Amino acid sequence: MKRTKIKDALNAIAPMEEIIIKGWVRSKRDSKGFSFLSLNDGSCLSTIQAIVDHTPEIEEALTRVGTGASVAISGELVESPGKGQKWEVRGKALEVIGEADQETFPLQKKRHSDEFLRTIAHLRPRTNKYSAMFRMRSALAQAVHKFFSEKEFFYVHTPIITGSDCEGAGEMFRVTSLEAGSQLPPEEDFFGKPSQLTVSGQLSAEMFALSLGDVYTFGPTFRAENSNTPRHVAEFWMIEPEIAFADLSDDMDLGEEMIKYLITHMLDNCAEDVELFAQWVDKGLMPTLETILKEPFKRLPYTEAIDILQKTKKEFEYPVEWGMDLQTEHERYLCEEQFKKPVYVYDYPKTIKPFYMRMNDDNKTVAAMDCLVPRIGELIGGSQREERMDVLLARMDEMGLDKEDYWWYLDSRKYGTAPHAGFGMGFERMLMLVTGVSNIRDVMPFPRTPKSLDF
Repeated sequence: MKRTKIKDALNAIAPMEEIIIKGWVRSKRDSKGFSFLSLNDGSCLSTIQAIVDHTPEIEEALTRVGTGASVAISGELVESPGKGQKWEVRGKALEVIGEADQETFPLQKKRHSDEFLRTIAHLRPRTNKYSAMFRMRSALAQAVHKFFSEKEFFYVHTPIITGSDCEGAGEMFRVTSLEAGSQLPPEEDFFGKPSQLTVSGQLSAEMFALSLGDVYTFGPTFRAENSNTPRHVAEFWMIEPEIAFADLSDDMDLGEEMIKYLITHMLDNCAEDVELFAQWVDKGLMPTLETILKEPFKRLPYTEAIDILQKTKKEFEYPVEWGMDLQTEHERYLCEEQFKKPVYVYDYPKTIKPFYMRMNDDNKTVAAMDCLVPRIGELIGGSQREERMDVLLARMDEMGLDKEDYWWYLDSRKYGTAPHAGFGMGFERMLMLVTGVSNIRDVMPFPRTPKSLDF
């Protein structure tokens, strides 16, 4: 007989004379003549209660059942006389599939700190909070693909190993087949030239936007940045659409539509899990999400943003001046205190942005935008791309880039160039937004950070 998932058992519309459930024991309570077992199998947040009589066979099995053990219970699904659950299982047979050593099993029926749970990341999905988190992560990833599919975007798989630095920051992980300590030149390496793990699929996605129209890439990206902030990890996932025949305004429209779509999807499809985070992690989660959904995003030129920040009486750790890149404290002030909703800041100084962003007529700023959201700061960073060959070449000269490394990228401006735009959304930051979780390490299955490569 095939097992019934606990989610389906709890949603049953009628009793079942025969049922098999399998899962992990969250708690066991013994009474005279019978025992109560609370089981969860990961299919939903809720547990199901199973009652088993102390027959000789079951009593022997119960001696090997503790918190964390995996079991199979067969019996019937009946109405529960207790409060809070419609159904329970009246067990007739109990099989212990995998015992859990009660002397060392680290998860007990109490609240554990996030810091402790990071040290046992392989077991934390067994907790309510993290089982909910990773169900939501799965649902959010599927919603990303659903959004773009409905808008008839094409999904492009861009390279993870690359020979170019999209961001120009140089903080990339090297990929090599040479032995450690080798003095051989890059020409002797696997690719015959220096190679790294990608920081962005954007440059490759642009090539497809200039042939297929509207495309997106969604995959892992890497930064060799020795940063230990709650917003940074060495390996993370990026959602990067590119749209042809589009300008910066179109880019911002797409980002706003996408954020609202993803939030709506999560509220509609993960209500039970979202409620856990609204109750236990961030009491302001639901009002924040509701404001994002009902309010149009504010659009604010960078120069005006600087002016607002300089005039406020709030003291910042980083002094505000024109030409600087906004820090998280500035971003959060704008969207949490000044406007109390998401804010697009656009037209940034060219000196703090990469070479591929379109130069504005003032020759000082580029058509770049960041979408700032409460609690997190930057969620999206994007731009209209520079489609004019002469301007692009001049920008590359300004930044000291070797044009030979980008010969294929320049070909796209040589053969049928067209206006286009795109952005990158940090997938984990989007997950932080819909859960209220404040540390990126807690929305990732196995976070990769400096000096940490466990699991």
